[in-house]
Amino acid sequence: MDVSDLLTETYDRLPDLVRAAVDGLTPEQLRWAPGEGANPVGWLVWHLTRVQDHHVADLLDTEQIWVSGDWAGRFGLTADPDNTGYGHTPAQVAKVRPESAQALLDYYEAVAARTGSFLAGLRPADLDRVVDESWDPPVTLGVRLVSIADDDLQHAGQAAYVRGLVEAD
Repeated sequence: MDVSDLLTETYDRLPDLVRAAVDGLTPEQLRWAPGEGANPVGWLVWHLTRVQDHHVADLLDTEQIWVSGDWAGRFGLTADPDNTGYGHTPAQVAKVRPESAQALLDYYEAVAARTGSFLAGLRPADLDRVVDESWDPPVTLGVRLVSIADDDLQHAGQAAYVRGLVEAD
């Protein structure tokens, strides 16, 4: 298995996890949090998608999908390219209001398609390219892609857990 295939295999697991977390939930269920300061399913899936969109767009030196079309409007937000959910307060989390599970799925699918195209063209040597010199040691493309996948997989698992709590409520 080459590196491109390995990364593709990793990222290709996310769409099913995202779908399983949100499919069939109402807007109210997507916004339900299990406790004060906890994140709802809708926010978790929005955030993991925003992180992937933001970071992959940066790697491609292109515009984020979030700021094209009416993605932000479908979540009750403005198209701020810097708003990925990182460091959100509970009040900011509550402002992420997906209109439906389909809005989350549509946005994730658009981001995943772009990521998949990017991964398909990678060669092993590409992964050594430094993409962020603000860290010590500097971050390579390979490290960044693993970091994005790690973050997304963790949040997908959290969303699945919260979905179970929503359904039990």
